Amino acid sequence: MFIRELKQSVTTLHGVGKSAANGYEALSIRTLSDLLLLAPRAWEDRSTVMPLGKIREQPDGTYANTFVEVVSHSFFGGRKAGKRTLKIIVRDISGEGDGRLSLLCFGRNFLEKTLRVGRRYYLYGAVTRHMTELQSSQFEMTPLPDDGSDPPNFGEILPIYPLAGALSQRIIRRDIRAVLAANRFDDELPQYLMDKYQLIDTDSAIRTWHYPHATADITAARRTLAFTELMYLQLVARRRTFSSPGNVRTVSERIVLAAKALEETFVASLPFSLTADQRTVLQEIKRDLDAPVPMNRLLQGDVGSGKTLVAWISALHVIAGGQQVAFMAPTELLARQHAEHAAQLLEPLGVRIAFLTGSVKTKERKLLLEALAKGNIDILIGTHALFSKEVEFKSLRYIIIDEQHRFGVEQRMAMLDKGRTPDVLLMTATPIPRTLALTVFGDLNVSTIHTMPAGRLPIITHLVADKSRQRMYQAVGVEFERGHQAYFVYPRIDDSGESDLRDVTNMYEYLSGTIYPGVPSALIHSKLPEEEKVDILLRFRTGQLRYLVSTSVVEVGIDIPNATCMVIEHADRFGLSALHQLRGRVGRSDIQSYCFLVYGDDLSDDAKLRLKVMRESTDGFHIAEQDLLIRGPGEITGTKQSGFLRLHFASLTEDLPMIQAARTEADRILADDPGFILASNSVIRRVFAQAPPFDEETTEVS
Repeated sequence: MFIRELKQSVTTLHGVGKSAANGYEALSIRTLSDLLLLAPRAWEDRSTVMPLGKIREQPDGTYANTFVEVVSHSFFGGRKAGKRTLKIIVRDISGEGDGRLSLLCFGRNFLEKTLRVGRRYYLYGAVTRHMTELQSSQFEMTPLPDDGSDPPNFGEILPIYPLAGALSQRIIRRDIRAVLAANRFDDELPQYLMDKYQLIDTDSAIRTWHYPHATADITAARRTLAFTELMYLQLVARRRTFSSPGNVRTVSERIVLAAKALEETFVASLPFSLTADQRTVLQEIKRDLDAPVPMNRLLQGDVGSGKTLVAWISALHVIAGGQQVAFMAPTELLARQHAEHAAQLLEPLGVRIAFLTGSVKTKERKLLLEALAKGNIDILIGTHALFSKEVEFKSLRYIIIDEQHRFGVEQRMAMLDKGRTPDVLLMTATPIPRTLALTVFGDLNVSTIHTMPAGRLPIITHLVADKSRQRMYQAVGVEFERGHQAYFVYPRIDDSGESDLRDVTNMYEYLSGTIYPGVPSALIHSKLPEEEKVDILLRFRTGQLRYLVSTSVVEVGIDIPNATCMVIEHADRFGLSALHQLRGRVGRSDIQSYCFLVYGDDLSDDAKLRLKVMRESTDGFHIAEQDLLIRGPGEITGTKQSGFLRLHFASLTEDLPMIQAARTEADRILADDPGFILASNSVIRRVFAQAPPFDEETTEVS
């Protein structure tokens, strides 16, 4: 059988009662296969003796693994009996060198009665040096058997598992041993792949993973299990590309586009040159647009790298062929800004642009939809309103989706139904680590803009303790004197006294009344009417307002070149992606810009890491990699609870070569044998039928 065919509940194991079952449930372990897929967080090497005599040559924290005799008991610390701590002196009797060790029994004075003077024990414990004395406060002592045999656990390499509830290492080890003893497991990869990549059989791999005979064996076991996991992840992700209905339609259903003077005229009219990355990405997109197979491409680039300009130029390539374009943004503010920008750039070329959101009035909407259906609109820009059934295109050829992660899969599919084999370009300003791009977005081709437009200066980021905020206010005031603008961002609209968090409502009153009296400003957040938000942003863009006090509603799409200061209060409450996006609202010209991350006293370890990353780097791709390390792939992609990307053996931060190899093999198999009909691929067919590693219903990423 395959490992994932073990669907029996862990409660069927002997000795697993209610308390142990609750502990397993807390670890999301419900079945026997879940139990086998539990990854040890480390292994204890107890296979060879490490005597006390050799410990002195090792760094602090080295584990002693030896046999000892108890020499004496004593106490130290407080004068009262209940306040004193037991200290046990033991000497090494392993025969591999002598040595003495002080066992400090904090909270374990009961060991005075169980670890008797003159008795012999097996010792395993972490040792440190204090002056000339070896000490250990983390140790296990097991009586040596009278028959001279080895004590339990000695001579083994033991897995150390994560724990929850009433679970202990002993319980988990016992249960995994029981499952392994009762079952044998079939290989999950074709033999030719196992030979090519020098993998071991699945049964040996899972047994070695939990109970290796030598530490070197762990690497071979993990490599086999990780490659198997990544192979099926790629097969699931890439299968959508190879089996997409759009990929089996005939070339005659597509209107082949030819290079037109329209886009060339537009590029020549720009007051600047495209970056090398922009030119490369444009060639990749246009090559896809001219291909018989519909494009499915993700365009990623850091904040301000010029993705939208690339999108407009590629749209001209389609419009020149007499086809229509849909451009979607997640919010009305962002969609409106895109529409205004497109109008400035493209309408002088004769491109017909329309803007559609839920707030467009009935009469205007009717006229707009009629023009769209007749083909009198070249680019329709809007929000979720574009998904509605009443929106019909005459010849929709190209769909551009900005901030794609804010749209669901169903919404994207609804747009595809509005055209015949339309091309799709997804855009994101949240850079995606390469390993995620090859897995989560495995059904997409990925284009990346790394370079920023010429003249941009790196944003200087300051970490500001709460007690230092007055100096920060003064620094922002200097920027106002220079004629520049600023944002103040807070996590809440109105705290209403529920916590000690600063909120936009109260802080707007404080900043405008106390810190910057007379400086024109405005309060903006998601609960304001859309017309009011648009008016505020217009006044900010034209310089009538010097600063905005806002929630994260300004996180994406707000482009004010004169804004040079971003102040983010309670920055420890924001994720790395949000912090990077917010910081990207400044530094959009050749003026030096600044970001102030204000934090409180009680910081979690993760919050400290996030703030440190933001201070040290403005590279969105580096920040994305660190976000992956801190939060994990499930948190970043929104797939944590879906069953997708629950990787047990592979690492998205360390296994890039393995991911690339798995993707190459998956593409070759799906191109040559998409139904896994060949005898050499029959095991893949069996795995998908009997024990699929990933639920294909949950592998789409919103």
